[in-house]
Amino acid sequence: MQVEALLCQKDLDVALGKKPKKMDQADWELKDKKARAVITLALAKSVAFNIMKETTASGMMKALSNMYEKPSAANKVFLIRELVNTKMMEGASVTSHINNLNSILSRLLSVGIKFDDEVQALLLLSSLPDSWSGTVTAVTSSAGASGMTFEGIRDLVLGEDIRRKNQGGSSSSEMLHVGRGRRDSRDSGSRGRSSSRTKKSVKCWHCNEVGHVKSQCPKKQLNAATEDVFEDDALILSDESSVDSWVMDSGASIHATHSSELMKNLKIGDFGKVRLGNDMRLVDCFNTIQQDYTSIAT
Repeated sequence: MQVEALLCQKDLDVALGKKPKKMDQADWELKDKKARAVITLALAKSVAFNIMKETTASGMMKALSNMYEKPSAANKVFLIRELVNTKMMEGASVTSHINNLNSILSRLLSVGIKFDDEVQALLLLSSLPDSWSGTVTAVTSSAGASGMTFEGIRDLVLGEDIRRKNQGGSSSSEMLHVGRGRRDSRDSGSRGRSSSRTKKSVKCWHCNEVGHVKSQCPKKQLNAATEDVFEDDALILSDESSVDSWVMDSGASIHATHSSELMKNLKIGDFGKVRLGNDMRLVDCFNTIQQDYTSIAT
């Protein structure tokens, strides 16, 4: 198609047909020679070598048509595969990508494969990279009953590309990004992650002093040669009924109960002592308890 346009521009397209009756043989041969030169120079060397045996401009064009536009099954498979694998790379030229896609669609049309206008628009949208996912979602969500047109989607994509370049290349995925979790920076009026309570109101369970917690107690660190401290979230749930009261603590290593009939899996034995957070034994803290718990529920 481009070669034919180039020949037409140079007024040499007459050489692709039959010799006019009123044209001299010498003039005809000169036009044909110039047309063959234009065709040869317009092609890559690897392609031009395949048609050099042709002695006329029309013969060259016919050979090219048989090579690339012949509606054979092999050519159709090649073009369809090229179309399916055409994807725009991140940061690549949008204009070049659209031109390449148009070229493939035109070659498919020359071998008898024509896509509906809306299908061509969908092919263009599906060939865009992940950074365009926000644009693709917005376009497909706003498409009306009349569908989409290739020309409309092409103009929209080109306009979006210009807008991104003017904004320094910001992508839709960056603009639509929603962060989760805590912010990296906080203003002066916000509390940090670990400052839900001020240190002045915190009392250590180990030394009963104010200003730090048990895991940060300096006295505890002096008494222990080595100590591994693990911090994690603990789930504490409670529920009350008219019969019994239950307390569940996901951070506890041992659970005790006074009613063995309520437990399904029960192991009876001496499994150690139950201590509170201040390292005092439960039997020592409450005078109402006369003996150590030996019924341990699992």
